[in-house]
Amino acid sequence: MIKSLSIIFLIALGCSTYGQQPKFVINGQAQGTSYGIQYYAPDSIVSKMEFDSILAVIDRSMSLYDNQSLISMFNRTETHVELDEHISTVLKRAFDIHRISEGVFDVTVMPLVGLWGFGPERIKALPQQQTIDSTLQFVGMDKLILEERVLKKKDSRLKIDLNGIAQGYSVDVLCDFIDDRGIGNYLVELGGEIKVKGYKGDKRAFEVGIERPSASEDSTLILQLTDRAVTTSGNYRRAFNFEGKRIHHHIDPRNGYPVQNSVASVTVIAPTAMDADAYDNVFVALPVTESLALANKLDDIEIYLVYKEGEQFKTAFSDGFSRYIKHN
Repeated sequence: MIKSLSIIFLIALGCSTYGQQPKFVINGQAQGTSYGIQYYAPDSIVSKMEFDSILAVIDRSMSLYDNQSLISMFNRTETHVELDEHISTVLKRAFDIHRISEGVFDVTVMPLVGLWGFGPERIKALPQQQTIDSTLQFVGMDKLILEERVLKKKDSRLKIDLNGIAQGYSVDVLCDFIDDRGIGNYLVELGGEIKVKGYKGDKRAFEVGIERPSASEDSTLILQLTDRAVTTSGNYRRAFNFEGKRIHHHIDPRNGYPVQNSVASVTVIAPTAMDADAYDNVFVALPVTESLALANKLDDIEIYLVYKEGEQFKTAFSDGFSRYIKHN
């Protein structure tokens, strides 16, 4: 699974070893992207093969590139499918965030994404209002029914895409596996989604650098994190110009059009990578004032926004974000 290319890759900064707890590093390829894991332990406790196996199981649940995955089966069926634990857990949280965001986060937006040229094929003409209205008839999480582990569709044409939340969930699953092995200090990164627990080998918080839009401030913002997840999404990476218009890949499921606002990127800090992953889609789609109001209302969610005002980039923070910024 590849999360939208608007992700601004986050860079875990170097870590030194500490005492009798050496650092172990595992890198690999999965879900159409790369992953990197750093952990501190007396010995090599976990292996790349184990991580690859876990991610392969998740792919069989939620990968749109696997024709035999559960999500692909659901998108083909006209009625329902029985889910596994992975996709069931993700969908339950997706329904929560759909409600909290008042419909901004919606996993049924897949047909609209393709309509605007962000699917397998680029568009040759901008979609007409009639086509958008017709597509909206089978978009909306109110057309999904989740009963225990059975997912039903009210309209046979409905399809879902979990790429806006599933990669963060994958990070959480890897972290749970590491926790079960008794490792208390680690960093897990998958496709730009990061979650850390404990401390680096020198007993300091992990440091994560945020890439900014090229026209904004030159210096990299450094975050100091422990027991938190972080992800970044932006409107300036995955977009294209068509007939003089800038078309962004974030589609508003409420009206069927690409999001048009001043937000260039948003960084989200949350307790879980799944929440950080899902909420960055919400905050990048909302106006700056609405994003800040929502973040300040939510427990344990902090955001950092880069937005454009005229020809200049400006920044804004939720109330608690500044405590994570490293100050020289």
